[in-house]
Order: sequence, then C-alpha cells, then structure tokens
Amino acid sequence: MTATEATCGRTTRTYTKHRRPTAREHAPDPRAVGPAATVASGRAAQELGLKRGEFDLAVHLGLIGTEAPPGGGNPRVGRAEIDRLRATAGFPGSLRDRVRTAGTAEAAALLGISPVRFTGLARVGCVSPVAFYLNRYRAVVWLYLVEELTAFAAREPELLGGRTPDGMRAVLKAGGDRRARNWRAHRTGRLLSRTADPWACAAVRASALDPVQLAEVVDDPYERAYLVRMRPAGAFGRPGSVSGREAMEQLMLADDPDEILWCRVNLVMELDRARECRPAPRPGDGRPRCGPAAVPPGPRVPPRPVGREGRGGHGRPTGPRPGLRLRLLSRLGLGGAARPLPSGRDR
Repeated sequence: MTATEATCGRTTRTYTKHRRPTAREHAPDPRAVGPAATVASGRAAQELGLKRGEFDLAVHLGLIGTEAPPGGGNPRVGRAEIDRLRATAGFPGSLRDRVRTAGTAEAAALLGISPVRFTGLARVGCVSPVAFYLNRYRAVVWLYLVEELTAFAAREPELLGGRTPDGMRAVLKAGGDRRARNWRAHRTGRLLSRTADPWACAAVRASALDPVQLAEVVDDPYERAYLVRMRPAGAFGRPGSVSGREAMEQLMLADDPDEILWCRVNLVMELDRARECRPAPRPGDGRPRCGPAAVPPGPRVPPRPVGREGRGGHGRPTGPRPGLRLRLLSRLGLGGAARPLPSGRDR
C-alpha cells in the first residue's frame, strides 16, 4: 500500500510514500550543470538557428567557440557561448548573415557582373573561396562569403567593369587558377589561429603535403605518425563515394612547386618549435599520446615568417638569414641549390 487516506469531517488528506532515488539518478550530469555546461554540436546548431553546414563554417571562421571534452570526443559548445550569441543584436539573422555563402552564379548576380567575369576574378585571386562541395558529377563547386564579396565590391569597384587589367589577362591566358591554393592558405591560417600546441601547428602544416613530401621533410617515423594522428579534420562536406573522398583529399594537398616548397619550409620551422617543447611520443616511453592537453594555456606566439603568406600579410616580404637559408635548403633535400625561397606572393 503506497498511500493512506485519513478523513475528518470535510477535510481529506493524502499521504504518499516517496521512493528514494538511486545513486545513479541522484548524480548530476557534469555536462549539463554549472557555468561550464556544454551541449553537442547538433544541439548548439539547432539552438542558434543554423544549418549544420552553416554551424561548421561559423566554427571554422572563429565565430563560435568550441570546447574539447576532457575524455576526448567531438567538440562541444558551452552554454555560456550560446547565450552570448543569442544576446547579440539582430540574432539570429545577424549570425546567419556572417556565414552566408554564394556560388559563382549567385555571387556574380550579387556583384552585378557576368559569371565569366566573376570566375576570372576568382581565378586570379581577387576573391577567395571559403568552402566547397562536390556536385553529383564530382566537380568542385566553390563557395564565397557574401560578406567578403560585398567588401571587395566596395574596395575594388574598377575591377567589376571595363577592360580587364593586363596582368589578370596574362594569368588567365596562361591557365592560372589560384582558387584551391587560396582556399588552402586561408584554411591553414584559421587552423593555426585556433591552437597553441606546437605539434598541432606542425600537423596543420604537414596536412598540405602528400606522404612522399612529408617523409622527405620528417625522416623520423614516430614523428610522422604523431603528425598524422594530430592532423585536423577534413574539409567541409560528406561525400558519399570513395572517389568523392579521394577528390576532396587531393584538393587539400599543395600542388604548385613553390607552394609545396613554402609548406615544407614552414613545416621545418614548426617542427623545430615542437621538438623544443617536447619530443614525439614513442612506444613504451610513458608520455601522453595527446599533446594539446599537456601545453599550458596561453596565446600562441607564431614563428617568425619567412615571407608574406596569403593576402593577409603585412609589410615587405622578408627572407631568412643566409646561414638559415642553407640549413633549410639542406633539410628540405635541396642541398646547396641556388633556387630562391618563395616570395610569399598572393595566392
């Protein structure tokens, strides 16, 4: 009998015997209580009014901060971060506008030019794609941030009409196309800005090199395995076929000779920083296999650049000292060749 009723005149009272909660039911969920509560990415996207692709792009652009779970796993979003975004003016439209993208046809219409003209501007590097996907024919479809397109139109109105400059026409006539290279450069820069761990930074640099190039720069197999294990996740999109995945992976690799050399030089420099911080883990040495957790928090201090990288560089290109140049060329397998280092021209 779980309840007894006692009646006195017109008053009726019911007494209920409550079940004592078990220890498992009483224990709070550490992910759902307190100021550090987090939610999964899918739940965060839903609460922020974003599609999953828009959410991933917002994280990539640094608009949404994520947290790595203590036990590993997929990144999560803090409840405080969601509340901060929801409190911004114009939410949710303001957040969606910052991740709004356009393909070639829509971008051309937005700028009031023909798709052919816009494609030419993108191929010479005037505008850079922020993402891509593969259509059903496995062709690459580039996507551009609408926010950056409008800024470009306001900054360079003379390029939207009239005669194409001679330099641009020469690049287009020679078959030049910097869209993939620009996308890789921007992706690398954003990934580097999101980590303070030197081995993770080296892994970002290594992800742009194929296995043969990587083996030539990093001769230690344990270091190579560590870099592969720490490399960032792939690009946006989830191709459903093996050929689609291969096409996307191939697009992430540097393919121009001076771009490859640039990646190798930067990998050497990042690798030197990583080795000074800690050696790569080896079987039986007892060191943790996940490096980022062992690094104390603090801002990342980027290495001294060899030159201007991408369109975001400032100042004149600078080269390494003569002695450093020879050592870098030797470690890159170029010996004493007189081939100059890349000037870091715009991608």
